[in-house]
Amino acid sequence: MDRQGRRIRLGISSCLLGEKVRFDGNHKHDSYLTGTLGRFFEWVPVCPEVAIGLGVPRPPIRLAGARAAPRAVGVGDPRVDVTDRLADFGRRQARRLDDISGYVFKSRSPSCGLERVKIYQRGRAPASRGRGIYAAAFLAAQPWLPAEEEGRLGDPRLRENFIERVFVYRRWQELMRRGLTASRLVEFHRCHKLTLMAHDVEAYRALGRFVARAGRRISRATGREYIRRLMESLKRPATPARHANVLMHLMGYLKKHLDAADKAELLALIHAYRRGTAPLAAVLTLLRRHFRRFPDPYVACQTYLYPDPRERLLRDGT
Repeated sequence: MDRQGRRIRLGISSCLLGEKVRFDGNHKHDSYLTGTLGRFFEWVPVCPEVAIGLGVPRPPIRLAGARAAPRAVGVGDPRVDVTDRLADFGRRQARRLDDISGYVFKSRSPSCGLERVKIYQRGRAPASRGRGIYAAAFLAAQPWLPAEEEGRLGDPRLRENFIERVFVYRRWQELMRRGLTASRLVEFHRCHKLTLMAHDVEAYRALGRFVARAGRRISRATGREYIRRLMESLKRPATPARHANVLMHLMGYLKKHLDAADKAELLALIHAYRRGTAPLAAVLTLLRRHFRRFPDPYVACQTYLYPDPRERLLRDGT
């Protein structure tokens, strides 16, 4: 559940939960999604092909035609074209599921795949450059929504990145429910500064200027532009070097308080993390311990150091 007692909802391709909705009557159950993430999130399953009236089992479809605008057509009978129905359903679902905080799509699917979906062209080898029709329409309507494919979540860095983006976006949704004001935007950005710095230093500076220029009159367009730019920047995975930069930045708030032995211990641990011989969680734990002794109001609100407990548990376990 989130801070208001509501469970965080994520969209998901139904087959990944074990529902037998695929064209061959089978499923693609993913035990990490149901067994680990399912402990923390409420899944909202969707199978667009079933939703538009295709049966189970059913003749398979694939992407075919121009790479820039492929069509979803029947493998056995290309006269069967469900492109417009899938796209229309995607747009309608994006309006209906406006409260979800992320989405996990089925990889390589002509309806749900996010990338590398094969596009077939007559007389040529298929090009793995497409995006599923439903997924494309859904994300065109919610471009800032954290989205991933189940296959990519097997990569620890991509998995951690997705989880982090989900919790950032959930906090933004909570802000929007309370109402966007200039002071709330400033506070939200202030508390996410170090998180942003770990992903993209230039975006950290640029968004700071954006918030400063926004002034007292905050429109919905301002909010949309801010969250679009923030979520786009957070897609860039944080690296050990950028993390180390943030950790050194945090250490700077303690330099007047720590004795020489504590400074040496912390600095050695940061360097060990950067070399890959110590986990990030160890450095963050030590920093939290020091900031309990020497609290700082700016640091106290930083989601980088003090994320949601569930986010911290999920990310420390990756």
